[in-house]
Amino acid sequence: MKQYLDLLQLIKETGTKKEDRTGTGTISIFGHQMRFDLNDGFPLMTTKKVNLDSIIHELLWFIKGDTNIRYLVKNRVNIWNDWPFQSWLNRTNQADDCPMHSSEWKEMMQVFVEKIISEDDFAEKYGDLGPVYGKQWRNFEGVDQLEQVVADIKSNPNSRRLIVSAWNPKEIPIMVKSGLPPCHTLFQFYVSDGKLSCQLYQRSADVFLGVPYNIASYSLLTLMIARVTGLEPGEFVHSFGDTHIYVNHLEQVEKQLKRDPRSLPKLTIQNKASLFEFDINDFKLTNYDPHPFIAAPIAI
Repeated sequence: MKQYLDLLQLIKETGTKKEDRTGTGTISIFGHQMRFDLNDGFPLMTTKKVNLDSIIHELLWFIKGDTNIRYLVKNRVNIWNDWPFQSWLNRTNQADDCPMHSSEWKEMMQVFVEKIISEDDFAEKYGDLGPVYGKQWRNFEGVDQLEQVVADIKSNPNSRRLIVSAWNPKEIPIMVKSGLPPCHTLFQFYVSDGKLSCQLYQRSADVFLGVPYNIASYSLLTLMIARVTGLEPGEFVHSFGDTHIYVNHLEQVEKQLKRDPRSLPKLTIQNKASLFEFDINDFKLTNYDPHPFIAAPIAI
């Protein structure tokens, strides 16, 4: 996945220093595109280890239309915890006593996670991210976009309207209260010569932490939909708006840029009649030999 390393280098060399909502600061470019041929292997990052199980669970969570982190937390997926946790601290007047990433903050995070798992009422009140991805995919003002796009791929593969949008302007203010408005905003499918391709438009991209997950997630979604529609995989095309590296990730970026990409792994997917029947046991990753994991803080 040299194109990913090339993107990191491009941002470093040509990006503009910008302030941002989180107060962290970024180096940013605007408008970029990467292409991945899904027949060349599954595009899971090899220059650092990425946890595919977390990506699969998150995607299944989206597909179900779920917006509460409880399913994720129960399956040891913690990538969405920070936003509802911080919202809980703010709503219960505990934020001043728990500076972000301090020992107190980490201790309270563990309390929060345990309560999400064990207390139904607490999870319902504080674990929901609002009408984010899954809700919009499955119920955008009453429209099940995901079910519709799969049906349209089967019945009218030449359509230029094979689109799912997570960006609902009416509900953005609700999302902001306890989560984050969709960063990966809209995706479109394209069928040619019996192959299914997908293009994602991502309005905002945390290139070091988030983008490796996004590449794998939408590539996986494309493979799953290809499987249930009887098509072969084509390309995943990743188009970006604000494409940035957080300044507190620069050391990690330098470390990753010194590593050479390795051969991509293979992902085997079980046959299913419906996109909505898949579970975590239907996926098998082989020949994945990444460089070690590189930790970095999330900007909230």
